[in-house]
Amino acid sequence: MSKPDQLHRYLFDHYQVRGELVQLQHSFQQILEAQAYPVPVQRLLGELLTATSLLTATLKFEGHITVQLQGDGPVSLAVINGDHNQHLRGVARWQGEVPDSSRLADLVGKGYIAITITPNDGERYQGIVELNENSLAESLENYFAQSEQLPTRIWLFTGLTGQPAAAGMLLQALPSDDASQRDDFAHLEALTATVKAEELLQLDAQEVLYRLYHQEAVRVFDPQPVRFQCTCSKEKCEQALLQVGQEEAMEIIQEQGNIEMHCDYCGRHYRFDGSDVQNLFGQTLH
Repeated sequence: MSKPDQLHRYLFDHYQVRGELVQLQHSFQQILEAQAYPVPVQRLLGELLTATSLLTATLKFEGHITVQLQGDGPVSLAVINGDHNQHLRGVARWQGEVPDSSRLADLVGKGYIAITITPNDGERYQGIVELNENSLAESLENYFAQSEQLPTRIWLFTGLTGQPAAAGMLLQALPSDDASQRDDFAHLEALTATVKAEELLQLDAQEVLYRLYHQEAVRVFDPQPVRFQCTCSKEKCEQALLQVGQEEAMEIIQEQGNIEMHCDYCGRHYRFDGSDVQNLFGQTLH
């Protein structure tokens, strides 16, 4: 059954710990429709999409976040862009045969994960950590251990049977001087770790949270919608042509008959013929 793409934030009344739960179907499917991704790449993109949504929810300001995997393996690049409104898009590049493995080292090889945070007002920040050989979740946990130094656990799941879906959870300790926080976090971590992939992918968020924490006092906030949004446009393509210049643009037209631009994020095509190029540069001269 189809569920809305939503991110749920929650707090524990008796512990200095916060949580997030996200379930994605439509946005994930739209990313997969842009290219014919091999199944292992689809799984990786599902995890990366889920992770970026969870990380975007940790932003305390308006802005953008980019989570990028890069390595020397069959999947050379996988990237998801998101913003504070939970508008997400993503793409991956691969070559050759991709092994049917969920182990990160088999897909991306030796590489790194770069998380770039760009506030609408303020300075850009980038954190880089080496990829954990086993999983994306462990790589991100290492990132939090180095950057924020707050205990953080992440669970990521992708389901490709039937209707593709992705889901995940994040548990993070809040800044606190309470000496018992470590034990409190370990207790909640143990509860959250009992979540099964099929539960998180198929059940409503409220039911999942009840199953995990029915003996705890949990405050769940209103869910935030998540959706796929590509930022490509005809106007951006025109700006790119203006950067190329009229002479070079017309040379391409003469050689190829037209200029075609393709968006890897959404699969949209933009085509410009000689008249389009002449009109474009003619308009800029007035």
